[in-house]
Parts: sequence; structure tokens; C-alpha cells
Amino acid sequence: MTLHVLEVARVTPATDSDSDSVRSLAIPLTFFDLPWLVFHPVKRLFFYRLTESTHEHFHSFILPKLKLSLSLALRNYLPLCGRITWDPNEPKPSIVVSQNDGVSVTIAETAADFSHLSGYGQRPVSELHTLLPELPVSDDSASAFSLQITLFPNQGFSIGVAAHHAVLDGKTSSMFIKAWAHSCKQHLENENRAVSLPDNLTPSLDRSLLTDLTGIDEKMIEIVRSLKQSNNTNERSLSPLPARELGDDVVLATLVLSRDDIDRLRKRVKSQIPDRPLHLSTFVIAYAYAWTCYVKARGGDGDRSVGFLFSGDFRERLDPPLPSTYFGNCVFPAGSYDQKAADFAEEKGFVNAVEILSNLVKGLSSRRIETIAKAFRDGFDSLGESSQLGTIAGSNRLGVYESDFGWGRPVKVDVVSIDQGEAMSMAERRDESGGVEMGMCLKKAEMDLVVSFFNNGLHLQS
Repeated sequence: MTLHVLEVARVTPATDSDSDSVRSLAIPLTFFDLPWLVFHPVKRLFFYRLTESTHEHFHSFILPKLKLSLSLALRNYLPLCGRITWDPNEPKPSIVVSQNDGVSVTIAETAADFSHLSGYGQRPVSELHTLLPELPVSDDSASAFSLQITLFPNQGFSIGVAAHHAVLDGKTSSMFIKAWAHSCKQHLENENRAVSLPDNLTPSLDRSLLTDLTGIDEKMIEIVRSLKQSNNTNERSLSPLPARELGDDVVLATLVLSRDDIDRLRKRVKSQIPDRPLHLSTFVIAYAYAWTCYVKARGGDGDRSVGFLFSGDFRERLDPPLPSTYFGNCVFPAGSYDQKAADFAEEKGFVNAVEILSNLVKGLSSRRIETIAKAFRDGFDSLGESSQLGTIAGSNRLGVYESDFGWGRPVKVDVVSIDQGEAMSMAERRDESGGVEMGMCLKKAEMDLVVSFFNNGLHLQS
């Protein structure tokens, strides 16, 4: 796939008329942010179909609107313009924003098949990575956020996002994209009207709401340092752990569960364990079903150790709760790491997975924040102990398909960074309330098996 990079721009936040430049900021990372220092950027693609997107129209109208609205949205999201640094005299890293800092935006063009790359079928993950920006990182500095806007002439365009997970979680990232889209659409509809964000898209940057009273910061830093040391890396380095090498046979696909599929799977669980009170949310049903397909496709020894985990939004579970618009990370990991493959591969595998996930979700409400360091430590330790450890990126509640810049909702949203592990992504179904989209990234031979188990399992009798 050929890509032509036309420009690498730097978009700075719009300034108020009474100020000459953006104010400087230094925001220390919290214990929710620190463990994500070892991970690679979260990379997501938004595809927008627009047949009138000729080269001339794109560069004279669409691109200027995207850049202007990005600048307007960044006024409220200043940390995205900065970078993570770790001052030798400070106990932990901070997000630092200096005057004139901005977000790097790569502008590119390709003659590739838009319909194929934005589809639900198997696509080479290497081609999707071509549509994503780099996020510069070194031992001393790590950029927070970068973008790539790629034109498919007369087909549409894509927006590729690379975000450092230590700066923001999925909820904050999705909130920003919707804020940018809102600003763009508002400006398109009335250029003379002042662009403002609604309360639900205006982030809260107040870190005083989240205080460390029990030394959790120190425990998290100790975990990060030990992981760096075990990988022969400077313990204060901001570089992530080594990336997974991908072959040419790795593909990404999106499988869909309709609302009726979810209802049938839920009834299947209830018919097999009718007297047990379970948390049978769409998230639990979809994740459990996809995970059992993963395990069956992998095959192998039924006694091999497997596990799975997810991260639950903790904003409303804190005492006192954080605003729903809190900017940063506020997720708590929950996982089960001591299972056997046979527990999920046999006839009752799906129901077993539902029971485990149900207990984990219900248990989040009673988790004490003091245990978060141990929860992350357990998750990291399991990486080397399990033959297959599943994780989930995103949620069916983030509303990723609500990001309308004024030319319609995205036709597809993909989380491409799931290629760095046994990960899946989850989002709401674009065209149906109550449905779910599950992104998966595997070698093609294994993907074929997962797809077969996934589709055939939906037709089993309860």
C-alpha cells in the first residue's frame, strides 16, 4: 500500500483574544496513570466516507475546517499538546505543556481501497498501521498525542489517533474526539457563531480531586521500575517495553453481535444456571463469548493456563466520586488468571466465562483503591505465566460512532493497537442499538478458526 505524506503540521490551541500564547502546565501523573508508562500508544482509526472528497475540495475546504476545529478543541484539552517528562529531582513523571506546544498532524494521501480498509472483514494490520501516526518517545520524553489525516480521493478520509495511555484512558480519548467533531460541525453550520463545548465534552483537569493518601504512587513507581529492570531498561526511562513483532500474515477483523444475538446468548446462560444471580450486561455476554472462541481456536493442551482481564471505569466508584469528565486515567483492572483452557473450550465454556466475568464486574464496586497496585502487579505477572491472556480495549459505552465532524458519522472505527497482545476491542454497533462490534487481531489461520467458532456458536440451541 502506497502512502504519500504531504505535510506534517503542528496545530496549537486557539488562544483567547486577551492572551498571546497558551499557558504552561505541569501535571504530575497519578497512580492511575503510572502503570501505563510501560505500554505502547493506543492507536485508533476513524473512517469517514465522503465521495465528494476530491483532492481540491479536501485541501481547500475539509482540511482547513479540521485543523481550525482541532485548534479550538485543544483549548480545553491542553495536556494533549504536551509531553511526559521525568525531572531527576521529582519523585514521578509529569505531563508538561510549554508555550507554543501543539499536536503533530500528518497529512497524507493514498489510492488504496477505502471500502476494503474500512470494512469488517480481514485486513492486513500492516496496511492499517500505514494510516496511523507515530508518537515520538525516548528515554527522556514521550509525546502525549498525535494525529494523521489521510485522504482517499473521491472515497473519503481517515483520522488516525495515537495516544499515550499514561496521559488519558479510553473514556477521555473518546471524549476528545467527540469534542473536536462537535467544534468542527458547529463551525461548519455557522462560521460566525462562537464555538463552545457542552458540559459533557468539557474535561475536568483538576487533579486535586484525586489525592494519594496511602502511598500508592510509590508502589506504582516501584512496579514500573521493576518491569523496566527486568527488561534491561533504565528504570526511569519513558520508553515502553519492547514491541511485539508482527508477521505479514497478521490480520484485523471485526465480528458483530446483534442485539438479538446478545439476547439469545443471555437466555442460554439463564437456561443453564437459572437460580444464580448474575451480572448479565452486554459487556459481560459479548466478552465471554468472544473469549471462549479465542481459547477454542488456540486449541492445545486443555490444562494450559489461561486468563483474561479488563479495566473498569472507576470515576463514579471513588469516594467522593470524580466528575464523569475527569481528564486522565481512572480505570481499575480486574482479572482471572488461574484458569485452564478446558474450562472455556468445553460445552459449558461460555457459561463458565460469563460466571467469572460477572463476579469480576460485581466485585469492582467493593474494590478499595488501596488494592490497585496489587491488581496491576497481578496482571503484569500473569503475562509470563499464562499461555493465553486476553484483554479488552474500549467498551460498548464509549459512543465512538457519535463523532460526526459535519460530514456524517464514521463508517468504521478500529482499535489497531490490539495487535500488541491477546487483545480484543469492543464498541457499540454502528447501526443498531444494543449490538456490539468486537475487533480481533490474529494470524490469518487462527482468525479463520475464531470466525468459524464465533459464527457457528450463535446458532447453537440453548
